Amino acid sequence: MSLPPSDPTTAAVHPELERELAQLFVDALNLETPAAEIDTGAPLFGDGLGLDSIDILEVALEVSHRFGFQLRSDDENNERIFRSIRSLAAHVAQHRVK
Repeated sequence: MSLPPSDPTTAAVHPELERELAQLFVDALNLETPAAEIDTGAPLFGDGLGLDSIDILEVALEVSHRFGFQLRSDDENNERIFRSIRSLAAHVAQHRVK
């Protein structure tokens, strides 16, 4: 699976969390791509990882369990939150229970 490059203007702010989330995606969705090869800035839908809404639901459940806060399907910010692993990492960093 070849993944397109991400937008170079969006630098990683939480690189460790991005790597952890990339591994969570691989584990939760049984992806064949190793976590280290996933571009965390690439889109989750379409030409990026090519995920669908069911995939995101599975990931949201795993994130909720691991980080101690609820990701809701009716959140008006979901498009931004689930744009990429990088945007999800920023959201998790802001909301996780420490």
